[in-house]
Amino acid sequence: MKLFNRWDTGNVKVESLSLQPYINLREVLVPRTGGIQSSGRIWGPKVHIVERLMNKLMIPGHRGRKHKLSSGRCTGKGITVYKIVYKALEIVEDKSKDNPIKILIKAIENAAPREGITTIEYGGASYLKSVEVAPQRAIDLVLRWMTQGAYASTFKSKRKIEECLAEEILNAYSMNPKSNAIAKKQELERQASASR
Repeated sequence: MKLFNRWDTGNVKVESLSLQPYINLREVLVPRTGGIQSSGRIWGPKVHIVERLMNKLMIPGHRGRKHKLSSGRCTGKGITVYKIVYKALEIVEDKSKDNPIKILIKAIENAAPREGITTIEYGGASYLKSVEVAPQRAIDLVLRWMTQGAYASTFKSKRKIEECLAEEILNAYSMNPKSNAIAKKQELERQASASR
C-alpha cells in the first residue's frame, strides 16, 4: 500500500535511533484519521508522520501579533491541508527526483534539536538551565517550526503555501540555514550551550 497511492514508505528508514519509535511510517493510503487515535496520553507515535504535519498546518498558531495572518486561513479545513501537503510532496519529488517521504524524514532528523532550555526559579531568582529534549517533543518542535516558516514566507508574497512548505522541507533536508527549522534549532542549541 502506498501513501497517497503514490509513494512507498516501506523502504524508508529512520536513521536516528532516538527518533525511530516516534516516527510512524506504517503503510496507509490516506493519512487522515480525524483524531481517532488521539485518545490516550501518548498518541504521537501512533499517528502517521505526514498526518502529524497536516495537524500542525491546521493549528491556528501565531508568531508575534500576526495571529490570523499567519495560519488562520487553513484552520480546521482538513481537505485544504490534505491538498497542501500532497502538492508540497509533489514539488519535493519534482525538485529532488527522490521519494519525498524519505526527504521529509531526513529533514526532520536534521532539524530535531538535541538540547533545549528551561527556566528554573531558585530563591526568588530565575535562570535558564540546559536540558535534553525528549524525542517526541523534538519532532513536534520541528513540525511546528516548518509550518511556521512556510506560513511566514508565504505571508505578504505571491508564493503559494505548497511551494513554501516544499522549500522549507528541502532546505531542512540540505541543512540550509535559510530553513526556519534549522535556524531555530541552531538558536536553541546555542542558548542551551550558553546556559550549561
